[in-house]
Amino acid sequence: MSPHATGRRRVHRSVAAGVPLAVLAALVAAAPAQGAAPEAAHVTRTATLGDIPLGTFSNTLLPGTVDDDRGVDLGGIGSDLYPAGRKGEFWTVTDRGPNGQIKIDGKKRRTFPVPGFDPAIVKIRVSGDTVEVLDAIPVTTSSGKPVTGLSNQEGRDEAPYTYDARTRLAYDPNGLDTEGVVRAADGSFWLVDEYGPSLVHVSARGRVLTRYVPQGLNLTGTDYPVVEALPSVLLHRKINRGFEGLAQLPCGDLVMAVQSPLSLPDTAAGEASRTTRLLRFSPKKKAVTAEYAYRFDPVGVVDPGEDDTSELKISSVVAVGGDRLLVEERTDKAARLQLVRLGRDADILGGAYDDDTTSPSLEQLDDPAAAGVPVLGKRLVVDLGTVDGVPGKIEGIARVDHDTLALINDNDFGMTDGAGAFDAQGRLVDSGVETTVTYVRLPRGI
Repeated sequence: MSPHATGRRRVHRSVAAGVPLAVLAALVAAAPAQGAAPEAAHVTRTATLGDIPLGTFSNTLLPGTVDDDRGVDLGGIGSDLYPAGRKGEFWTVTDRGPNGQIKIDGKKRRTFPVPGFDPAIVKIRVSGDTVEVLDAIPVTTSSGKPVTGLSNQEGRDEAPYTYDARTRLAYDPNGLDTEGVVRAADGSFWLVDEYGPSLVHVSARGRVLTRYVPQGLNLTGTDYPVVEALPSVLLHRKINRGFEGLAQLPCGDLVMAVQSPLSLPDTAAGEASRTTRLLRFSPKKKAVTAEYAYRFDPVGVVDPGEDDTSELKISSVVAVGGDRLLVEERTDKAARLQLVRLGRDADILGGAYDDDTTSPSLEQLDDPAAAGVPVLGKRLVVDLGTVDGVPGKIEGIARVDHDTLALINDNDFGMTDGAGAFDAQGRLVDSGVETTVTYVRLPRGI
């Protein structure tokens, strides 16, 4: 029985009625009427996570972790979604916990309202219009202590502050901003993190076995092994835009997506670029074995009305057989899923663009393909921005079957930015955005 069934909880009604299986089967089998419009992608099911106090959740896993949750409920589990084997069950992962930004003296400060929060791997079940928590595994250090979600390194990561941005918190080299999860055949987990960025191998019970980071990161003081096994060019990741997507290929290899273009040679170049990178990692070799250039569509294509290229992100990658992946290009308001194949001829690992002195950098090229870079080819599978009932900020995607995808959004623990995120008593002013799992049927499948 889940230890998280008690506490503040509201009953949420589905925003999209489920489609009975018999009716769905009949629709699939029936031939379209002559002259009828082709069937479009559509939502078939929506389920919502009820309210579980964050303090209750955290202290059940690791007693004494959270002394004051400031009225925050469990959220943020929408960082990824991975099938757990049984129908309707998935593994998810929280991000680093409730966090926001407040301006003090004209400068933004990163706030951690619940600094004791420990990232967790959460097993859920979609049951009717409800998302149930079945199990949760805290991510801990080698000695069993919380890793926390706090920033790692002064001068590289944002300084952490209390909920009101007035008091500085200590950096934590163990801290992880977890964003992706897959489960290996041996029951262990692989996670990706935005700080390093890093790839993290975690035992079935949540203990960090190894954290793989870029060469030259020089992360010290951790209570778990750190191995510099990733290309040093990743040291140029944009703040809060490290690894976000993670996929496990049928052969067992892992694919990590850098959320946004690297800041090469500087921030301005990264903000203007539409070229990011995917990396392939072999757990057997414990090494990166390939790297690929991925080109975003123009931001106005992904999200009509948006004109800021820096809003483009990859938040999810999903293995769909062989060396094929679904890649989610998104802004906070819209998302499109592209199908790519990781061919050997597209590998750029160890080439000129892994050298941060190369000029122009990969990120500066207006047309990488014209410059001889083997950019991954892609094919649009679905524009989620055109599907009624899909919420914003989709960060996790799982394949349910040939025709159906499950999507999960990141509700940011109900937080918003700015001084108004908390009331005068220091309690959360909830955004009202809920964690939702949404099933979408694709008429042509994958």
